[in-house]
Amino acid sequence: MTDHHTPPSAGDAGGVPPSSPAPAAAPPAAPVGAGQWERAVLEKLVFATLREQKSARRWGIFFKSVTLLVLVVALATYFDINWTGSEETLGRHTALIEIEGAIESEGSGAASVVIPALNKAFSDSGSVAVVLHINSPGGSPVQAGMIVDEMRRLRSGYPAKPLYVVVDEICTSGCYYIAAGADRIYVNKASIVGSIGVLMDGFGFSGAMEKVGVERRLLTAGENKGFMDPFSPMTDKHRQYAQTMLDEIHQQFIDVVRAGRGKRLKETPDMFSGLFWTGARSIDLGLADAYGTVDSVARDVVRAEDIIDYTTHEGLPERVLKKFGAAMGAGAIKSAVESVKPTLR
Repeated sequence: MTDHHTPPSAGDAGGVPPSSPAPAAAPPAAPVGAGQWERAVLEKLVFATLREQKSARRWGIFFKSVTLLVLVVALATYFDINWTGSEETLGRHTALIEIEGAIESEGSGAASVVIPALNKAFSDSGSVAVVLHINSPGGSPVQAGMIVDEMRRLRSGYPAKPLYVVVDEICTSGCYYIAAGADRIYVNKASIVGSIGVLMDGFGFSGAMEKVGVERRLLTAGENKGFMDPFSPMTDKHRQYAQTMLDEIHQQFIDVVRAGRGKRLKETPDMFSGLFWTGARSIDLGLADAYGTVDSVARDVVRAEDIIDYTTHEGLPERVLKKFGAAMGAGAIKSAVESVKPTLR
């Protein structure tokens, strides 16, 4: 019987293993939860960024809304917008309008400022009377004339509403031109009233120019185009022409005073000479009626102690422009022109 012998395998004891590489070691297992931690941090960063963006948008909307609100309020104030859509009735009251400073095309004495205030004061159903509180040395006869014309129209249209003037420190020339158009004029005993006259002032440098050897070279088309040129001598013809024009405006002023004061006026040779008087003397001359203040007139004459101010005040745009000097150029031009305009002062 034949004995079969199987050769030993590489894994059997006593066998010689073949030459081969050792098996690779398995990678270490990742720590439990490492991927979740990174994801959580990433999510927090994303959400934080979104929150910052939302907050920035909200603040941006807030500041834009505030800016828009300020702009709307400024425009509403400037254009005097009535949000209710109807005229507001303020109850029984005395309507007040202030005029402070020179009567000219700008400021509280400008016709474009005073006339809208007068219309609003007269048209309000709650106003019992209108009081013009004036403190001015005078100014433009054109501006004063436009205001007086509107005062006459409103007094005719609202005959039941009297128009009073209360003088503060001074009411002369163009200011008195306006005051004469009221129903009554109230003053303080020390107020300055009158100066019913017209002037045109300026300077002449022709003599000084000759002394220093300066020649004026002025070319004109029209023989009178250089009229009132301060660097040229004034001719007799030009002087007479200017005087005639001043006399004409002066007569217009006198006519307004006579029509407004009527029989109360006690004319004297000096009445229209340009002189002025104290408030006490102005009452004696019929230029004023009595002593009074805004409060005393509202209380004792009108009998409506509630006083509502209808003065049109300077708007925000003008204040901003003036603050940054936008009106400087216009002011320089205006100063140059003012010297040759007839003036009630």
